[in-house]
This record gives sequence, C-alpha cells and structure tokens, in this order.
Amino acid sequence: MDLSKELKKIKILLIDDDKWIRDSLVMYFEGEGWSLSVCETAEEGLEILRHADYQAVIADYLLPGMDGLEFFRRALEFHPGLLKILITAYGNEKIFAEAEVIGIETVIEKPFTVEILKQSLFQLLLDRDQPHDASTAG
Repeated sequence: MDLSKELKKIKILLIDDDKWIRDSLVMYFEGEGWSLSVCETAEEGLEILRHADYQAVIADYLLPGMDGLEFFRRALEFHPGLLKILITAYGNEKIFAEAEVIGIETVIEKPFTVEILKQSLFQLLLDRDQPHDASTAG
C-alpha cells in the first residue's frame, strides 16, 4: 500500500491554538498534496466535525476552553470511526491513561517533527486497513 497516496484520500482536521504549529503543518501538508483543515479551539473542531466528514483528527491537549481529551470524548459520540492523534507538551501517566480509555490511538509529545506526525498517520492508516479477526484473540 502506498501510504502517501492513501493519506491524500483522507481529510484531516488539526486543532491547535498555536498559530505557528497550524501554519507550519498546513504548509507541509499542502506541499505533500494532503488535505488538512485547521482551527484553534475544541469547540470549533466539534462544530466542523458536525458539518463535514473527516477521517482523522490531530488535537492538542491544552486548548482554550475544552481540552483535547474532552474534545475526543464528545467527537466520538457522533463520529466513532475517527483516527485520533493527541499532541501534548504536558504528557504524564494520567493523560496517557485517559487517552487510552477514550480510544486515542496515538499520543505525540511536543516538541515533535513533521516526520513523527507523518509516521503516526501512516501507522494509523495501516492499522485501520488491517483485518481484525476476533476469533484469534485471547
């Protein structure tokens, strides 16, 4: 599977209040031919998801108002199939444990590189496309 080609087929939403991160990632994603929309708050992100079909969301943990964990809790109520990445500069066991309970597949600690983000998205695409056989579990 050509993961770069697969990434061009999905819409990704980035929620981060840091303008530099938003602008940098938009430039990188556009340069790769990938679809990335951005917003500053979790509340804006929920509104966007209610009106458009996105396959992946990258959200910062610490946002004004609602944090990234609460955003994912609410978003998954009406959009359960999202590929989910949480980014945080405040990683600790409590955040990691809560992210796992919510079903966030990947947590990336700041500072991060676009290469780490790209590899995380590629891995999520691979995992999504792997057949899951419940009869072989356990």
